[in-house]
Amino acid sequence: MLALFTLVGIVSLQTQGLAQDSAESTLPTLEAAGLSLEELADGIYGLIASTDFPPQDPMVAICNGGIIIGNDGVVVVDPFHNKALGNLLLQTAATLTDQPVRYVINTHYHFDHTGGNPAASAQNLPILGRGPIREFMLTRNSETDPQVTPPEVIINGAWEVWLGDRQVQVREFDGHSGGTDLIVYIPDADVLMLGDLLFNQRIPYVGDGHIRTWQATLQELKVAYPTATLLPGHGPVTSEQGIETLLGFLNDLEALALGWQANGVTAEEAKATPIPDVYKDFLFQGLFPIALETAYQQITLGQDDATAMQAYLQAQSVQP
Repeated sequence: MLALFTLVGIVSLQTQGLAQDSAESTLPTLEAAGLSLEELADGIYGLIASTDFPPQDPMVAICNGGIIIGNDGVVVVDPFHNKALGNLLLQTAATLTDQPVRYVINTHYHFDHTGGNPAASAQNLPILGRGPIREFMLTRNSETDPQVTPPEVIINGAWEVWLGDRQVQVREFDGHSGGTDLIVYIPDADVLMLGDLLFNQRIPYVGDGHIRTWQATLQELKVAYPTATLLPGHGPVTSEQGIETLLGFLNDLEALALGWQANGVTAEEAKATPIPDVYKDFLFQGLFPIALETAYQQITLGQDDATAMQAYLQAQSVQP
């Protein structure tokens, strides 16, 4: 996510946020943080961010967070982008149950989902993540997050935890963030927390992903979880229709890139492509040029994701 945050000035946002949350007394309300608490099923909640990107206030949340309550503990998911907002997530859980938080899960490494990890660390809560998440956070996130706090527990393969009588399944899928994506599923409630594998009514951030892998993952998720209530990483709670819409966006992006390839369109011409009318009401409009650039590199030029990402970062004069 480094390229994205540098491009839109999120470094300044994070620095301001760290300065503000350094005071222990600083704790925003849900309303002030731009969050609404929504019950997804009995004992399962989403904290839903409504702001556009980038927010004007460092204490306004960018992504969604999750709370899963069992009769013997709690799991929280994605503690936002700074310590104050992470504390807000933990405090909100404490208002909903007397059960203690057992685990904090990062659905991927991007700092808008992990910058609040210091709040969990301060309470000695184990933080879970996948694959190269520690390496990515300590290198790519360190320039935007001076308090970078990577997970201590690394999950590889399927993992599950029991909160008394409630099972929480954690599974690996790919496409958005370089091999660090996780989903969190609660079978008894049929609720699925997808992190940034799902943007709903938002232009997705594609610059750190692999478009065709992401398309395949969304197809797989449709089959595996056809009736689930879905908590996306960004945007309102949705159902299978949310997956269909994002898949449609990625399919349209692929079609554009193949058209550029067939017609010899240059990278600069491709980046000037206007956003299709069907997506003009989505938030995060500023991410569309990044989607175009990534599609051009990966599909028009036929580069793999690692090569495309490096080319993109170099083009923006950003070092990973």
